[in-house]
Amino acid sequence: MADQLLKDKRGFTIGKIVIDKTGKQTLKDAKGFTLGYYDPKTDKTRDAKGFIVGSGNLLAGLLTK
Repeated sequence: MADQLLKDKRGFTIGKIVIDKTGKQTLKDAKGFTLGYYDPKTDKTRDAKGFIVGSGNLLAGLLTK
């Protein structure tokens, strides 16, 4: 799967979702810092420290913090 760039309304890149071969998604900000993870097998989103944020893919919400 291809990585997904996230842009603001002006077209500037504000983050990126990197998807590995198992389907796990990693959210990185524009500077490359990891903000969180989503694992489709468990259907849980975790922050960068590994704490569960919630069920489902909530990665976009981590970008706005």
